[in-house]
Amino acid sequence: MKKIMVTGGTGYIGSHTLVDLIENGYDVISVDNNSRSNPAMLRGVEKITGKPVKNYKVDLCNFDDTFAIFQENPDISGIIHFAAYKAVGESVEKPLMYFENNLVSLINLLKCVQEFNVPWFVFSSSCTVYGNPDHSMVTEETPPKPAASPYGYTKQMGEQILGEFQKASNVQTILLRYFNPVGAHPSALIGELPIGKPQNLVPAITQTAIGKLPKMMVFGDDYPTRDGSCVRDYIHVCDIAHAHTLAIQYLEECRNNSGCEVFNLGTGNGVTVLEAIHAFEKVSGVKLNYEIGPRRPGDIVAIYANNDKAKSRLGWDPARSLDEMMDTAWRWELKLKNDEQMFTSAKSELN
Repeated sequence: MKKIMVTGGTGYIGSHTLVDLIENGYDVISVDNNSRSNPAMLRGVEKITGKPVKNYKVDLCNFDDTFAIFQENPDISGIIHFAAYKAVGESVEKPLMYFENNLVSLINLLKCVQEFNVPWFVFSSSCTVYGNPDHSMVTEETPPKPAASPYGYTKQMGEQILGEFQKASNVQTILLRYFNPVGAHPSALIGELPIGKPQNLVPAITQTAIGKLPKMMVFGDDYPTRDGSCVRDYIHVCDIAHAHTLAIQYLEECRNNSGCEVFNLGTGNGVTVLEAIHAFEKVSGVKLNYEIGPRRPGDIVAIYANNDKAKSRLGWDPARSLDEMMDTAWRWELKLKNDEQMFTSAKSELN
């Protein structure tokens, strides 16, 4: 049984990926300092899979602590690297914090990969690497434009670091550029759990609907789109998680054509912010209290994926609809309301 390290394993996509890896026969360990995640997520992972997952509460920007994990686990076959700050707006306000955290953590990991001869590395990248593209639908060959935010630059730089590192080493790497993960596990045992005010659309929707937030803001209705709001490619988090398992299997079976390959992960369908809100209202039966505000710095007008490569090469099939995304996100929010004490106590254990 191959052992896979998942950094950011108690986070949103990381926790769902732990479940998918376990269900596909992999041994897993998590590395997460819980600065922006909740350790209670691993309880949900265990309930779903029947297997406990060990988490190393380590800041990957600390090299010695990171190195110690590899000393304890010399049999790591692959790394899936999620751990990073990811809020576009915050990155505009605090660029140095984003460059330091997202890049130093990656470099420290790669030093350990080199030292311990870890053969596979899957990088959590983003469609933000494309900047504001000339065409809304992007392929893996779409030339990147300047990033629209410091967060986007950290993903561009991360990809460049991995590309150059791969040329000088034997590690086989995959860069997964995903679009907008939403929804929750159908069990409603794990889902998106933002710390503080949500930075992403769907948790802002569900928290407004349940009353945690008095209202939500739609940032701009004057973009050149069909209803004036930004266009995004929303993809169910379980579909995203499974793509990471497929990426590991792809490397394990030596199906890659080069040492560093790139895949877009999106549905291929562009959905406006207002369309996403209306889809939620239809599924939940809740009328959302929102208002239109000014554009937000760092936001891209419209982007969605051409996912042909991931479908044909990885065998990836994103099957869940926008309605399923909204339904699972809402059921997760409702469960959070019932289980609030558990998540609050788990977070307080860190303080």
